[in-house]
Amino acid sequence: MTIAKKVADSMEKSSWIRRMFEEGEELRKKVGPENVYDFTLGNPIMEPPAEFQQRLLEVLEQGDCHGYTGPLGWEEVRRSIAAHYKVRTGLPFTMDNIIMTCGAAGGFNSVLTAILDPGDEVVIFVPYFAEYLFYIDNANGVAVKVDTDREFGIDVAALEKALSPKTKAVAINSPNNPTGRVYDEKMLAEMARLLEAKQKEYGHEIYLLSDEPYRAIVYNGCRVPEISNVYENSIVMTSHSKDLGLAGERIGNIALRPGIAEYEELREAIAFTTRALGFKSAPATMQRVVSTLQDSTVDIAAYERKRNMLCEGLEKLGFKFHKPEGAFYLFPQTPIPDDVKFVKELQKECILTVPGSGFGRPGHIRISYCVEDDTIVRSMPGFEKIARRMKIPGQAGTPRSK
Repeated sequence: MTIAKKVADSMEKSSWIRRMFEEGEELRKKVGPENVYDFTLGNPIMEPPAEFQQRLLEVLEQGDCHGYTGPLGWEEVRRSIAAHYKVRTGLPFTMDNIIMTCGAAGGFNSVLTAILDPGDEVVIFVPYFAEYLFYIDNANGVAVKVDTDREFGIDVAALEKALSPKTKAVAINSPNNPTGRVYDEKMLAEMARLLEAKQKEYGHEIYLLSDEPYRAIVYNGCRVPEISNVYENSIVMTSHSKDLGLAGERIGNIALRPGIAEYEELREAIAFTTRALGFKSAPATMQRVVSTLQDSTVDIAAYERKRNMLCEGLEKLGFKFHKPEGAFYLFPQTPIPDDVKFVKELQKECILTVPGSGFGRPGHIRISYCVEDDTIVRSMPGFEKIARRMKIPGQAGTPRSK
């Protein structure tokens, strides 16, 4: 075999998202792109806010923005972002707590590589972002999957059963991909108390890794709790792919909570793994651009409008779902147990979604609504045909969300 067996096996199990997108490309060739309603990718549709364009021009005019930075990033950038975290949390963040990264994914891989010995366990909650499995495997760790409750909240009792002396980290993603669920303060506090007790029992740190690229995309006044205010050994990994619409620029940061165990050793280890993994450093120009845009976002109200359009349309057709508090995904139940088969049925109406199996939760589909409003509107007749064909119970106006 030309390629490594491990890579070949991973490719075979690889992301359903990409697989469905590729099938969509074939469908577009057959019926025309305007007749395909593609809800597969979480690729932000909105352009960055106006202040991004202005700041980008300023940085380019200032010059000295294309050279190597250190593996931690530009000092003035880290200082600016630390000030933002300090205001947000009330904790004494300094530039030494901040590491600039190639997006949240780059940060996640650097952190895992820094903290995991072969066989160490990382708990992830089901449904999960599919790439987590590869990130953990990249670092020679073992993913331990824990089911969430009926509304995709953290089940602390289930988490307790999954923890073991091999547990090195617990990873959370809130607002969540694929469900849009935001974990509230009560469940996070309960989880923190459990992890603190288990650290004492096992005699080693358990890190709480919070993946937060959707933090700013929340609705109806929902607030995302600060992990750093909940748990001491916490590490936040974020990016500006979603809140500023910069998915292709690969820019984000890691924030190590002040007071985290083995702070200096951990920071230097992450700096080393950033180099060792080939990232070298985060994109130099984008570091300087985003440093002053920490409170800027795309138009969140537009995403909320799209969420409401989609939820109202599917609810009338009898689909069951938890209405997302954030992010831009809906994760409804499928009317038949076989979610892959249901996705194929949707394809017959030129509607492209992703099976919940790809996120560890069969019997659901993920619908990404970071699309044009017209895509949602024009897809509804197809969803209605499927609802009738599948004989989904319910009628217009009858609430069906869980």
